[in-house]
Amino acid sequence: MREATREREFREYAEARQAQLRRSAYLLCGDWYEAQDLTQTTLMKMYTAWGRLRRDGSVDAYARVVMTRTYIDQHRKGRWREEPVDELPQHPCDEPSSPDLRLTLRAALLRLPPRYRAVLVLRFWEDWSVEQTAEALRISTGTVKSQSARGLNRLRELVGEHMWELSER
Repeated sequence: MREATREREFREYAEARQAQLRRSAYLLCGDWYEAQDLTQTTLMKMYTAWGRLRRDGSVDAYARVVMTRTYIDQHRKGRWREEPVDELPQHPCDEPSSPDLRLTLRAALLRLPPRYRAVLVLRFWEDWSVEQTAEALRISTGTVKSQSARGLNRLRELVGEHMWELSER
C-alpha cells in the first residue's frame, strides 16, 4: 500500500505542475518540444527522489533546481537530441497579453548564453532570490548578481534592436 500511495502522490504532483514546469522549461530552451523533453527528464529525476522530497516539503524548489541543472548540463555536453513521437503536444495559451512583446522578449532571451538565460529565468520568471539562484546553479551570489546585470543589459540591447527594426518597417 505504501508504494501505491507514493505513486499516487507523485502522479498528482506531476499532473498539477507539468504545465508550469513546461512553461519554465520553454523559457530556458526556447523550443516547446525540447521543453517537453526537459520537463519529462525533470519529472523522472524527481520520481527517484520522491520519498525524500515529500518529507522535505521543498518539491517545487527541487523541480526548478533539477530542471535548470539538467538544461545547463545537457547544453554544456551538447547531448540534447530529438526523438520522434506519435503525437505532438498541445501548447499552453495562458501567457501574458501582448503577443508582440512576448515574441520580442522570447527571441531576445533565446539569443542569450544558456547561463545568463538560466539566471534570468530563475531570478525574474520564477522570482527566486539571489541566494536561491546561486544554490540552484552552484555558483556564488556575486556571480548571480553580475550575470543578472549583464544578462538584463544584453536583453535590453536585444529588445531595443528588435523594437528599432519594427519601427523602421
